[in-house]
Amino acid sequence: MNVVECKGITKQYGQITALDNLTFSIQENKITGLIGRNGAGKTTLLKIISGFMKEKSGEVRVFSEHPFNSLKVSTNSIFIDDQMDMPTSLTLIEILETAQLFYPNWDMVLAKRLFDYFSFHSHQRHSSLSKGKKSTFNMIIGLASRCALTIYDEPTTGMDASVRKDFYRALLKDYLAYPRTIILSSHLLNEMEDLLEEVLLIKDGQKHLQLSISALKEYAIALEGPRELVETFVRNKAIFFTKQLAPTRSYFVIRNDLKGEDIQKLRLQGIECSSVSTDDLCIYLTNQTKGGIDDVFK
Repeated sequence: MNVVECKGITKQYGQITALDNLTFSIQENKITGLIGRNGAGKTTLLKIISGFMKEKSGEVRVFSEHPFNSLKVSTNSIFIDDQMDMPTSLTLIEILETAQLFYPNWDMVLAKRLFDYFSFHSHQRHSSLSKGKKSTFNMIIGLASRCALTIYDEPTTGMDASVRKDFYRALLKDYLAYPRTIILSSHLLNEMEDLLEEVLLIKDGQKHLQLSISALKEYAIALEGPRELVETFVRNKAIFFTKQLAPTRSYFVIRNDLKGEDIQKLRLQGIECSSVSTDDLCIYLTNQTKGGIDDVFK
């Protein structure tokens, strides 16, 4: 069953196209990573899915309904980001107590355990928290709500490394105990890669690819070796990234359509073959150019 279905959706802000004929679907009870550079259209897409804004054209269905002004979508989904507004008149504990009135699957026991673990105080107010502590508190609401569709937009903004690790650990443990559809939006994959079952990569408001995390890990291969040999081999290949390491040595990242015997032959010619991290691959796929920053200084 698809929880989210988008067909040809577009959204513009004046002369800027945020989403451009975007089509994809997200299945039930999966953790999907929405990956893209800043400005790729991730937040706009998530706000449309959450019912906070309307698309200009195309078709959007969440739980088989159009999400804008849908009570069903509002009740069964939650959108967490670092811009969440909380009532200034309520303390943090009062916010948690109020939240449970809105979400039928709310787990107050979990909320209070996380509240204590991350050293919040009952008298604190959301507006007085640091950026990292706001993100941590917002994360608690997202987890405790146990909504059928839980959306996190850049959820670890401001968190230090140990808190980020705790967040991902808590998310995975609760997901395994209470499966639901989770979308994690980020411009980086390295920290949350082990959580994900699928990646949706968008660039300039368009779907660039949508793959399982296992398929993404095998999507590209790096070749490094004598310049003439490598350049001859990759001439008709899909090239994602290239870098000249020395006057006679080059490095290329290409679409991986090689077999075991192909790799063995390349190594015999002095060409090194290696895997490419998913984080680096997504950066290469969303680059505007094939080279790196060093090319600016040539």
